[in-house]
Amino acid sequence: MTRTRHDLFAKQHLESLLEPLGTVRSSRKVTSETREVDVWFVPNPKAQSTFNSLGILGQMVRKHCAIEPFRNTVQPLEIYSCMGKLVDLTEELQRQAKRESKSLSKKELPWLWILSPTVSKPTIKGLRAEVEKGWPTGFYFLPPTLRTVLVALHQLPVIEETLWLRLVARNGVQRQAISELLALPANHPMRQITMEHLAVLQINLNVRQNLNKDKRALAMNLTPVYEQWRKETLQEGRQEGRQEGRQEGRQEGRQEGIQLGLQQGEQSLILRQLSRRVGVMSPDVISQVEALPLQRLEALGEALLDFANADDLMAWL
Repeated sequence: MTRTRHDLFAKQHLESLLEPLGTVRSSRKVTSETREVDVWFVPNPKAQSTFNSLGILGQMVRKHCAIEPFRNTVQPLEIYSCMGKLVDLTEELQRQAKRESKSLSKKELPWLWILSPTVSKPTIKGLRAEVEKGWPTGFYFLPPTLRTVLVALHQLPVIEETLWLRLVARNGVQRQAISELLALPANHPMRQITMEHLAVLQINLNVRQNLNKDKRALAMNLTPVYEQWRKETLQEGRQEGRQEGRQEGRQEGRQEGIQLGLQQGEQSLILRQLSRRVGVMSPDVISQVEALPLQRLEALGEALLDFANADDLMAWL
């Protein structure tokens, strides 16, 4: 699009100069595929006091930001692609502000955090990235106007403040982080939900056939957290069952409570896994699952790994 007369002059001028050297096209349409950022975050001003529970991650997300995690070492072209998405996001926010007759403050300009196991020295040097005071080892800030930071996960210090970032690292760094996660107090606000996410990832990996070496290593890393999560989920059900047995005043309350607890814990576990395998289930289907005896629930727990959709579940039931 030609925005001004000067733009028109510049295009014509460059066309005439470059035409003898090759093919010149002015106003060439750039067809861009729909792109997505992995994580887009807008902080809640009322929640600022709780950010400290996430350590360095909480420090990162105090401003609008996009987060792009990479399983393998990020390459320069991938960094450029992420930065292109940051530009798109910034322009989108500017257009929105204009429609609302507002101005976009500097504080509202989004930042980009690129998470990678490692970042090569040539990449750091080529992008003029530098360490910055107040941030731990492993953080490399590009020039301020670019609002982009590379995070080398395997360089982060092994402290609780970096735990939530190191959980998305690889190999020994991730194993260490998982051990630290399991050692957190049971009432830690983020422990249970993080364990559940990691456990579901482990389940999904185990469903797949012919995993490559990297995926097998990841599944092995996740085994301890899956086992602990399942144990605690079942234990929670047992406790609820004991309480129910006592409240009903039965003499056999303890024994029945334990049995009921096992069943409730297994139900909770199975329903969570099913929702991720087959999507949203109707109340009728949920009721059918909850009505299954413990032995059948355990069988369903194994069978669901082969389910592709809700029809498979209905056929099994």
